[in-house]
Amino acid sequence: MSDIEARVRSLESILSEKGYIDSVAVDQIVEMYQTKIGPQNGAHVISKAWTEPDFMDWLKNDSTAAIHSLGYTSRQGEHIDAVFNSADVHHVVVCTLCSCYPWSVLGLPPTWYKSPPYRSRVVMEPRAVLAEFGLSLPTKTRIEVHDSTSEVRYLVVPERPAGTEDWSQERLAKLVTRNAMIGTELALSPGALS
Repeated sequence: MSDIEARVRSLESILSEKGYIDSVAVDQIVEMYQTKIGPQNGAHVISKAWTEPDFMDWLKNDSTAAIHSLGYTSRQGEHIDAVFNSADVHHVVVCTLCSCYPWSVLGLPPTWYKSPPYRSRVVMEPRAVLAEFGLSLPTKTRIEVHDSTSEVRYLVVPERPAGTEDWSQERLAKLVTRNAMIGTELALSPGALS
């Protein structure tokens, strides 16, 4: 168990002992975000956009309404802007001030997303940070960093992988990872599912 995991478990035990929280309820909430509200919601948004041109246009013109039309809303009701990767530009998302994050489409934020090194370095040296994630982009590809706020969250729409032209939305969704929707990796290749 890492230091942070030990601290979280200790805090949860204290709060539970004092009757402030129910550990079972906390576990159920975490499970819900990992399996029902997790990145599969965002993957559904992306695969729908890849297969339905009208939805893609709606996502480009009014991301929030398009995403909310699928039932993916949050308690904060935040505005979500979809940004679209291409051969010329790659988008990556960060929240430099805290950890603003679109929970309704991405589920639980990864621990690295909230870490001070990621939050500062991805702004100053995005290409180097992406390389540390294993993503080396061509030098001609411009990298745009988007800073989430309490009012606006971002969803990266990765490029659709080649060789998936006749794939169903359900199959395509399996190629879309949380990290691809943050911009720290590309969508998986079709061979990755084999």
